[in-house]
Amino acid sequence: ANVVGMGIGVKWSNNRPTGEPALIVLVTHKRAKEELGSASLIPEKIEGFQTDVLAIGHPCAGGGMPAMPGMQTLASHRIRPVKGGYSIGHRDISAGTIATSVYDLLPKTGAYENGRPPKFYILSNNHILAKNNLAKIGDPIIQPGTEDGGLYPWDQIATLSRFIPIEFDPPIPRDQHNNIVDAAIAEGDFRHLDREIYWIGHTRGWMPQANVTVGERVQKTGRTTNYTVGRITAINATIDINYGTQTARFKDQIITTAISAGGDSGSLVTTLDNIAVGLLFAGSPSATIVNQIEN
Repeated sequence: ANVVGMGIGVKWSNNRPTGEPALIVLVTHKRAKEELGSASLIPEKIEGFQTDVLAIGHPCAGGGMPAMPGMQTLASHRIRPVKGGYSIGHRDISAGTIATSVYDLLPKTGAYENGRPPKFYILSNNHILAKNNLAKIGDPIIQPGTEDGGLYPWDQIATLSRFIPIEFDPPIPRDQHNNIVDAAIAEGDFRHLDREIYWIGHTRGWMPQANVTVGERVQKTGRTTNYTVGRITAINATIDINYGTQTARFKDQIITTAISAGGDSGSLVTTLDNIAVGLLFAGSPSATIVNQIEN
């Protein structure tokens, strides 16, 4: 009953990774074998692969470890041009984090005008920029977010351009979900956007999904917990994420140690040498959930 997902990782023994591949069962909390009925025990092997159990708490969109009291954060800062790691949001939500600024490799015109990308965008989550599918294209995006003192129209920096719809339960049964990203972009004025990420710098490229491995050290800068470093603990994960009154099942996710708190959603997660790995969107006090950047 407390299983929230599955992933691929390595077996742990005596609180240390063995390096042996394992199917990782993601649970809200661990319980002693004697407390469980036989039907609730995780088998030692599934189709020939050994298993291990990883407790990750209750993963929520935007969730994570508590922010430290009195911590000075990037939350209330208005910045132009805006950098990754700062507060942002749809005018009707609280606040999240800017991943970075981006441009479209495949513009609808079919070719760049005078060799330049025709439009520039802020990258973040659907639940930050598009209100969990409820926003309309063209809605205002403000920086900082409303919870951090941002006011419309004075702090508008972009307009919602595109988002990937999230399938929710209810109304769609979880076993029919095909969610892989919680992502959206918002078009802004070039002079107001900066591809630098605060404290991390510029990304040097992105990592194909096939190269993302368990144990890789990663970093992020976010609106709530600033700069944090962790490790990837599982990949190719299927996991249920709480969005308040609804739940969404996501496939093909990265699980890391806890590197986020509420409001860090949207942060770009990179390797320590600034290769983009994924887009942070959910977490718990003991884990962070990240979309594969290739997706």
